[in-house]
Amino acid sequence: MEFKDYYEILGVKPDASEAEIKAAYRKLARKYHPDKNKEGGAEEKFKAVNEANEVLKDAEKRRSYDQLRAGGYRQGEQFRPPPGWQGQQGFGDDNGDFSDFFESLFGRGAVGGGHRGQPRPRRGHDVQASVQIDLQTAFDGGRTRLVMRDPAGGERVLEVKIPAGIQPGQVIRLSGQGQPGMAGGPKGDLLLEVGIHDDARFRLDGRNVVHVLPITPWEAALGATVPVPTLAGTVDLRIPPGSQSGRKLRLKGRGMPGSHPGDQLVELSIRAPAVDSDAQREAYKAMHKSFPDFDPRH
Repeated sequence: MEFKDYYEILGVKPDASEAEIKAAYRKLARKYHPDKNKEGGAEEKFKAVNEANEVLKDAEKRRSYDQLRAGGYRQGEQFRPPPGWQGQQGFGDDNGDFSDFFESLFGRGAVGGGHRGQPRPRRGHDVQASVQIDLQTAFDGGRTRLVMRDPAGGERVLEVKIPAGIQPGQVIRLSGQGQPGMAGGPKGDLLLEVGIHDDARFRLDGRNVVHVLPITPWEAALGATVPVPTLAGTVDLRIPPGSQSGRKLRLKGRGMPGSHPGDQLVELSIRAPAVDSDAQREAYKAMHKSFPDFDPRH
Protein backbone atom coordinates (compact mmCIF):
# COMPACT_ATOMS: atom_id res chain seq x y z
CA MET A 1 0.00 0.00 0.00
CA GLU A 2 1.06 3.64 -0.39
CA PHE A 3 1.99 5.98 2.43
CA LYS A 4 -0.30 8.99 2.75
CA ASP A 5 1.08 12.34 3.88
CA TYR A 6 -2.00 13.83 5.43
CA TYR A 7 -0.34 17.22 5.95
CA GLU A 8 0.52 17.39 2.25
CA ILE A 9 -3.04 16.36 1.28
CA LEU A 10 -4.51 19.24 3.34
CA GLY A 11 -1.76 21.64 2.27
CA VAL A 12 -0.68 22.51 5.84
CA LYS A 13 2.63 22.32 7.72
CA PRO A 14 3.29 19.53 10.26
CA ASP A 15 3.11 22.06 13.10
CA ALA A 16 -0.23 23.47 11.92
CA SER A 17 -2.72 24.41 14.63
CA GLU A 18 -6.16 22.85 15.00
CA ALA A 19 -7.69 26.03 13.56
CA GLU A 20 -5.41 25.92 10.51
CA ILE A 21 -6.25 22.27 9.89
CA LYS A 22 -9.97 22.96 10.21
CA ALA A 23 -9.78 25.92 7.82
CA ALA A 24 -7.79 23.95 5.23
CA TYR A 25 -10.20 21.03 5.43
CA ARG A 26 -13.30 23.21 4.98
CA LYS A 27 -11.78 24.97 1.96
CA LEU A 28 -10.81 21.73 0.21
CA ALA A 29 -14.05 19.93 1.14
CA ARG A 30 -16.06 22.72 -0.50
CA LYS A 31 -13.78 22.66 -3.56
CA TYR A 32 -14.02 18.91 -4.20
CA HIS A 33 -17.52 18.12 -2.89
CA PRO A 34 -19.21 15.84 -5.48
CA ASP A 35 -22.38 17.96 -5.46
CA LYS A 36 -20.43 20.99 -6.67
CA ASN A 37 -17.42 19.61 -8.54
CA LYS A 38 -18.17 17.27 -11.46
CA GLU A 39 -14.57 17.07 -12.71
CA GLY A 40 -12.91 13.68 -12.96
CA GLY A 41 -11.08 12.70 -9.78
CA ALA A 42 -12.89 15.23 -7.58
CA GLU A 43 -14.67 12.54 -5.58
CA GLU A 44 -11.39 10.72 -4.83
CA LYS A 45 -9.77 13.97 -3.72
CA PHE A 46 -12.80 14.65 -1.52
CA LYS A 47 -12.38 11.25 0.15
CA ALA A 48 -8.64 11.84 0.63
CA VAL A 49 -9.31 15.21 2.26
CA ASN A 50 -11.89 13.66 4.61
CA GLU A 51 -9.46 10.92 5.59
CA ALA A 52 -6.65 13.39 6.29
CA ASN A 53 -8.94 15.49 8.43
CA GLU A 54 -10.16 12.41 10.32
CA VAL A 55 -6.60 11.75 11.47
CA LEU A 56 -5.29 15.26 12.05
CA LYS A 57 -8.33 16.61 13.91
CA ASP A 58 -8.02 13.84 16.53
CA ALA A 59 -5.18 14.50 18.99
CA GLU A 60 -4.54 10.82 19.72
CA LYS A 61 -4.57 9.73 16.07
CA ARG A 62 -2.41 12.69 15.07
CA ARG A 63 0.17 11.88 17.75
CA SER A 64 0.40 8.26 16.58
CA TYR A 65 0.59 9.33 12.94
CA ASP A 66 3.34 11.90 13.68
CA GLN A 67 5.45 9.18 15.33
CA LEU A 68 5.10 7.05 12.23
CA ARG A 69 5.75 9.94 9.83
CA ALA A 70 8.95 10.80 11.66
CA GLY A 71 10.42 7.67 10.07
CA GLY A 72 10.91 9.65 6.84
CA TYR A 73 8.04 8.24 4.79
CA ARG A 74 6.84 10.33 1.82
CA GLN A 75 3.55 10.64 -0.01
CA GLY A 76 3.03 7.76 -2.45
CA GLU A 77 5.92 5.57 -1.22
CA GLN A 78 5.30 1.89 -0.60
CA PHE A 79 4.49 1.35 3.05
CA ARG A 80 4.14 -1.48 5.52
CA PRO A 81 3.41 -0.93 9.21
CA PRO A 82 6.65 -1.22 11.20
CA PRO A 83 7.17 -4.22 13.51
CA GLY A 84 5.37 -3.80 16.79
CA TRP A 85 2.79 -1.34 15.47
CA GLN A 86 -0.42 -1.95 17.38
CA GLY A 87 -3.23 -1.04 15.01
CA GLN A 88 -6.79 -1.46 16.24
CA GLN A 89 -7.69 -4.10 13.66
CA GLY A 90 -10.76 -6.18 13.20
CA PHE A 91 -13.80 -4.31 14.44
CA GLY A 92 -16.60 -2.18 13.09
CA ASP A 93 -18.02 -2.20 9.55
CA ASP A 94 -16.05 -1.85 6.36
CA ASN A 95 -17.73 0.83 4.27
CA GLY A 96 -14.85 1.49 1.87
CA ASP A 97 -14.71 5.20 2.75
CA PHE A 98 -11.13 5.04 4.03
CA SER A 99 -7.95 3.70 2.50
CA ASP A 100 -6.04 0.53 3.35
CA PHE A 101 -3.33 2.80 4.77
CA PHE A 102 -5.77 4.32 7.27
CA GLU A 103 -7.15 0.93 8.28
CA SER A 104 -3.66 -0.54 8.70
CA LEU A 105 -2.88 2.21 11.22
CA PHE A 106 -6.15 2.71 13.05
CA GLY A 107 -8.33 -0.24 12.11
CA ARG A 108 -11.82 -0.41 10.68
CA GLY A 109 -14.44 1.45 12.66
CA ALA A 110 -11.89 3.88 14.09
CA VAL A 111 -13.71 6.91 12.72
CA GLY A 112 -14.88 9.32 15.39
CA GLY A 113 -13.53 7.10 18.15
CA GLY A 114 -15.84 4.13 17.51
CA HIS A 115 -15.91 1.26 20.00
CA ARG A 116 -14.99 -2.31 19.32
CA GLY A 117 -17.82 -4.27 17.70
CA GLN A 118 -19.97 -1.21 17.02
CA PRO A 119 -20.46 0.10 13.47
CA ARG A 120 -19.88 3.80 13.15
CA PRO A 121 -22.85 6.03 12.31
CA ARG A 122 -23.23 6.63 8.59
CA ARG A 123 -25.12 9.38 6.87
CA GLY A 124 -27.92 8.26 4.56
CA HIS A 125 -27.62 8.62 0.79
CA ASP A 126 -28.92 11.71 -0.98
CA VAL A 127 -31.97 11.24 -3.21
CA GLN A 128 -32.34 12.99 -6.56
CA ALA A 129 -35.73 14.01 -7.98
CA SER A 130 -37.27 16.77 -10.09
CA VAL A 131 -39.97 19.37 -9.58
CA GLN A 132 -41.87 21.24 -12.30
CA ILE A 133 -43.09 24.80 -11.74
CA ASP A 134 -44.67 27.49 -13.92
CA LEU A 135 -42.78 30.56 -15.08
CA GLN A 136 -44.75 32.93 -12.86
CA THR A 137 -43.77 30.94 -9.74
CA ALA A 138 -40.14 30.92 -10.89
CA PHE A 139 -40.34 34.73 -11.22
CA ASP A 140 -42.20 35.47 -7.99
CA GLY A 141 -40.85 32.68 -5.79
CA GLY A 142 -43.17 30.96 -3.37
CA ARG A 143 -44.03 27.44 -2.32
CA THR A 144 -45.14 24.33 -4.16
CA ARG A 145 -46.15 20.89 -2.96
CA LEU A 146 -44.37 17.74 -4.02
CA VAL A 147 -45.61 14.18 -3.52
CA MET A 148 -42.79 11.67 -2.94
CA ARG A 149 -43.20 7.90 -3.02
CA ASP A 150 -41.10 5.80 -0.66
CA PRO A 151 -39.80 2.28 -1.44
CA ALA A 152 -42.56 0.73 0.68
CA GLY A 153 -45.23 2.24 -1.57
CA GLY A 154 -46.31 5.00 0.78
CA GLU A 155 -46.46 8.70 0.00
CA ARG A 156 -45.32 11.85 1.74
CA VAL A 157 -46.13 15.43 0.85
CA LEU A 158 -43.33 18.00 1.00
CA GLU A 159 -43.68 21.76 0.79
CA VAL A 160 -40.84 23.16 -1.29
CA LYS A 161 -39.74 26.80 -1.03
CA ILE A 162 -38.97 28.26 -4.47
CA PRO A 163 -36.54 31.21 -4.48
CA ALA A 164 -37.52 34.11 -6.76
CA GLY A 165 -35.63 34.09 -10.07
CA ILE A 166 -34.72 30.41 -10.03
CA GLN A 167 -33.51 29.03 -13.36
CA PRO A 168 -34.23 25.70 -15.10
CA GLY A 169 -31.72 23.06 -14.03
CA GLN A 170 -30.95 24.63 -10.66
CA VAL A 171 -31.05 22.28 -7.68
CA ILE A 172 -32.92 22.86 -4.42
CA ARG A 173 -31.56 20.91 -1.43
CA LEU A 174 -34.00 19.73 1.24
CA SER A 175 -31.90 18.78 4.25
CA GLY A 176 -32.77 15.49 5.97
CA GLN A 177 -35.32 14.36 3.35
CA GLY A 178 -33.12 11.66 1.78
CA GLN A 179 -32.40 8.04 2.73
CA PRO A 180 -32.24 7.13 6.45
CA GLY A 181 -28.79 6.86 8.02
CA MET A 182 -27.24 3.73 9.51
CA ALA A 183 -26.31 3.08 13.13
CA GLY A 184 -27.91 6.34 14.22
CA GLY A 185 -26.39 8.42 11.43
CA PRO A 186 -28.29 11.41 10.00
CA LYS A 187 -30.57 11.20 6.99
CA GLY A 188 -29.33 12.22 3.57
CA ASP A 189 -30.74 15.15 1.62
CA LEU A 190 -33.27 15.43 -1.20
CA LEU A 191 -31.86 17.16 -4.29
CA LEU A 192 -34.60 18.61 -6.49
CA GLU A 193 -33.74 19.68 -10.03
CA VAL A 194 -36.08 22.46 -11.13
CA GLY A 195 -37.89 22.40 -14.46
CA ILE A 196 -40.08 25.25 -15.75
CA HIS A 197 -43.24 24.65 -17.81
CA ASP A 198 -43.61 26.31 -21.21
CA ASP A 199 -45.53 29.59 -21.04
CA ALA A 200 -47.99 30.81 -23.70
CA ARG A 201 -46.84 34.46 -23.43
CA PHE A 202 -43.14 34.28 -22.59
CA ARG A 203 -40.03 32.19 -23.16
CA LEU A 204 -36.80 32.25 -21.19
CA ASP A 205 -33.46 33.20 -22.71
CA GLY A 206 -31.08 32.85 -19.76
CA ARG A 207 -32.24 35.51 -17.30
CA ASN A 208 -34.00 37.45 -20.08
CA VAL A 209 -37.68 36.98 -20.90
CA VAL A 210 -38.85 37.17 -24.53
CA HIS A 211 -42.39 38.22 -25.51
CA VAL A 212 -43.75 38.44 -29.09
CA LEU A 213 -45.98 41.52 -29.41
CA PRO A 214 -48.51 41.73 -32.29
CA ILE A 215 -48.90 45.27 -33.69
CA THR A 216 -50.86 46.84 -36.54
CA PRO A 217 -49.25 48.12 -39.74
CA TRP A 218 -50.08 51.72 -38.81
CA GLU A 219 -48.59 51.33 -35.33
CA ALA A 220 -45.40 50.05 -36.95
CA ALA A 221 -45.34 52.80 -39.59
CA LEU A 222 -46.40 55.80 -37.51
CA GLY A 223 -45.22 54.77 -34.04
CA ALA A 224 -47.44 54.25 -31.02
CA THR A 225 -47.53 53.59 -27.28
CA VAL A 226 -49.11 50.20 -26.51
CA PRO A 227 -49.59 48.04 -23.39
CA VAL A 228 -47.22 45.08 -23.02
CA PRO A 229 -47.56 42.20 -20.51
CA THR A 230 -44.61 41.41 -18.24
CA LEU A 231 -44.24 38.91 -15.40
CA ALA A 232 -44.59 41.84 -12.98
CA GLY A 233 -47.69 43.32 -14.65
CA THR A 234 -48.60 45.37 -17.72
CA VAL A 235 -46.44 48.34 -18.77
CA ASP A 236 -46.61 50.85 -21.64
CA LEU A 237 -44.09 50.52 -24.47
CA ARG A 238 -43.29 53.14 -27.10
CA ILE A 239 -42.93 51.72 -30.60
CA PRO A 240 -40.67 53.88 -32.77
CA PRO A 241 -42.02 54.97 -36.19
CA GLY A 242 -40.88 52.80 -39.10
CA SER A 243 -40.56 49.60 -37.02
CA GLN A 244 -40.48 46.23 -38.79
CA SER A 245 -41.46 42.69 -37.77
CA GLY A 246 -38.67 41.01 -35.86
CA ARG A 247 -37.37 44.20 -34.26
CA LYS A 248 -36.65 43.71 -30.55
CA LEU A 249 -37.23 46.42 -27.96
CA ARG A 250 -35.73 46.08 -24.48
CA LEU A 251 -37.50 46.63 -21.17
CA LYS A 252 -34.58 47.00 -18.77
CA GLY A 253 -34.75 44.93 -15.58
CA ARG A 254 -38.10 43.31 -16.47
CA GLY A 255 -36.64 39.80 -16.80
CA MET A 256 -35.92 37.23 -14.09
CA PRO A 257 -34.88 38.73 -10.73
CA GLY A 258 -31.48 38.11 -9.21
CA SER A 259 -28.23 39.85 -8.29
CA HIS A 260 -28.07 40.83 -11.99
CA PRO A 261 -31.72 40.96 -13.13
CA GLY A 262 -32.52 40.08 -16.71
CA ASP A 263 -34.44 42.20 -19.23
CA GLN A 264 -37.63 41.63 -21.17
CA LEU A 265 -37.13 41.58 -24.93
CA VAL A 266 -40.25 42.54 -26.86
CA GLU A 267 -40.19 41.17 -30.42
CA LEU A 268 -42.53 43.04 -32.79
CA SER A 269 -44.80 41.07 -35.12
CA ILE A 270 -46.82 43.12 -37.64
CA ARG A 271 -50.29 41.68 -38.29
CA ALA A 272 -52.46 42.84 -41.21
CA PRO A 273 -56.22 43.00 -40.57
CA ALA A 274 -58.55 40.76 -42.54
CA VAL A 275 -60.84 42.36 -45.17
CA ASP A 276 -64.52 42.09 -44.21
CA SER A 277 -66.14 44.80 -46.35
CA ASP A 278 -65.91 46.66 -49.65
CA ALA A 279 -64.78 49.78 -47.84
CA GLN A 280 -61.88 47.91 -46.25
CA ARG A 281 -60.98 46.43 -49.62
CA GLU A 282 -60.89 49.90 -51.15
CA ALA A 283 -58.71 51.10 -48.27
CA TYR A 284 -56.14 48.41 -49.08
CA LYS A 285 -56.28 49.37 -52.77
CA ALA A 286 -55.66 53.00 -51.86
CA MET A 287 -52.69 51.97 -49.73
CA HIS A 288 -51.35 49.95 -52.65
CA LYS A 289 -51.57 53.01 -54.90
CA SER A 290 -49.85 55.17 -52.27
CA PHE A 291 -46.80 52.89 -52.21
CA PRO A 292 -46.28 51.86 -55.86
CA ASP A 293 -42.59 51.03 -55.42
CA PHE A 294 -42.87 49.05 -52.17
CA ASP A 295 -41.87 45.39 -52.54
CA PRO A 296 -41.32 43.51 -49.25
CA ARG A 297 -39.72 40.62 -51.19
CA HIS A 298 -37.03 42.79 -52.75
